[in-house]
Amino acid sequence: MWHFSTFRRTILSKAGNYSEYYRVNWCQHWFEYFPNPPINILSMIENVLAFHDKELLQHFIDHDITSQLYAWPLLETVFSEVLTREEWLRLFDNVFSNHPSFLLMTVVAYNICSRAPLLHCNLKDDFEYFFHHRNNLDISAVIREVYRLMDTTPTDIHPDSMLNAFVALTKGQYPVFNQYPKFIVDYQTQERERIRNDELDYLRERQTVQDMQAEVDQQRVEDEAWYQKQELLRKAEETRREMLLQEEEKIIQQRQRLAAVKRELKVKEMHLQDAARRRLLKLQQDQQEMELRRLDDEMERKVHMRDREIAATAKDLEMRHLELESQKRLYEKNLARNQEAVAKEMREDADAYRRKVDLEENMFHRLIGTDQTQNEKTQKLIEENLAKAEQACLNTDWRIQALHKQRCNDLHRNECYQEMAKLLWKNRRKEIEVLDAMMEAEAKKWEEAEEKDFHLKSEKKAAALSDASRKWFLEKEINDAAEHAQHLCGRVMPKGQNEQVALSCLPRTSQSNDISSVESLTQISLNQRRTHWDTMERDLMEKVRNLRQRLTAQARNRCQTPPVLAT
Repeated sequence: MWHFSTFRRTILSKAGNYSEYYRVNWCQHWFEYFPNPPINILSMIENVLAFHDKELLQHFIDHDITSQLYAWPLLETVFSEVLTREEWLRLFDNVFSNHPSFLLMTVVAYNICSRAPLLHCNLKDDFEYFFHHRNNLDISAVIREVYRLMDTTPTDIHPDSMLNAFVALTKGQYPVFNQYPKFIVDYQTQERERIRNDELDYLRERQTVQDMQAEVDQQRVEDEAWYQKQELLRKAEETRREMLLQEEEKIIQQRQRLAAVKRELKVKEMHLQDAARRRLLKLQQDQQEMELRRLDDEMERKVHMRDREIAATAKDLEMRHLELESQKRLYEKNLARNQEAVAKEMREDADAYRRKVDLEENMFHRLIGTDQTQNEKTQKLIEENLAKAEQACLNTDWRIQALHKQRCNDLHRNECYQEMAKLLWKNRRKEIEVLDAMMEAEAKKWEEAEEKDFHLKSEKKAAALSDASRKWFLEKEINDAAEHAQHLCGRVMPKGQNEQVALSCLPRTSQSNDISSVESLTQISLNQRRTHWDTMERDLMEKVRNLRQRLTAQARNRCQTPPVLAT
């Protein structure tokens, strides 16, 4: 294999050509998912591993180990982390001398040859450590396994069906490479532009901050100068305040001396006022004692006078009570006489009204009887005429039937029947005339009845007017008599009893159909008067008791000694 070593030395001397040569042939389809791992290449490796070692793949699946962990680290580092330099050179002598799919088969062979330690790994960290560090593995066995896989892998999952053969580099310039996701590159360009804009914004903000810092420094200098001025002013103010405090201290001392002098004068004045107050109190006490003795004498005199007044008032009340009793009996007697006169007058009015009502009812019954008699006669006449007409109709029908039966047999009888028919026709005419005459007579009778009814109503109206005028005359006379009686009673009786006497003198002309109701009203009025007099008597006695209690309370209050007021 000397020619491969020569090729290796030539390639290594030209690192740029080697990397481009490796990218074009052995890194096919690697950048289609950039910056992510090549999912399509890893899927090829996983399919080959599933065909040749299902147990190992199932172990990876059970522990959540994907091809990005057991295949991509080997491809990404080109086995540089898991092989020594000599092992790596031996391996890549075979890689560069075979189809580009040989590199993918090498990954599968490396996993199969390391299946024993991999099957004992259970942690994800252990798997990561295994594929990023050198392991105790025979590279010759791996290469033999790769050749076996190249020969035994079916065509449908073999990577060589999906990868192109060797492609030579162009002379002078590298071939165009555009097998990468353009949107990723554009995104990175946009990100770089965004970062550049952010840097420009940062520079502008930093310049703004520097300007603000300069302004702050200038403001700080101005503030320090202002604070120094304020400090000088404060010191001057403190000096003036100390001077004012000294002056105030002197004034306070002078005021204290004046206050001491005032206290001495006040004490002397208080002693003088105390002596004068004692003399005044003694004088007031003597005057109050004299006033108390005078009040005691006055109270005794007034109590004696109150007792005599109470006795006189009690006697007057007894006399007044006797007078009220006598007036009460007199009023009851007058009221009984007045009520009896009123009841008698009401009975007479009721009898007159009853006689008047009986007379009117008799007249009304006679009128009704006359109308009924006339109606019965007219109805009887009409019924007789109707019966005659019906009989005539029946006779005519019978005769017509007889004529029809005998028409064919006897012409002579036909003529006789015709004459009889004429007679019957004349008879009917006469009956009609009689009926018309009866109807005319009936109409005349009704007109006469209406005239009599109108005359009766006129008489009733005249009687009503006469009754109204008579009633008005009686009421006028009664009112005049009542006014005259009230005038006479007003001259004799007190003012408080005028209305009661006037009311008792007024006659009551209300009409009633029952005499017992009048007597009951009279009895109720008498009871009301008695109740009124009893109420007046109770009120008068209550006033007397209240007057006695008030006089007694006043006497007790005046008998109490008033307290001495100390001033």
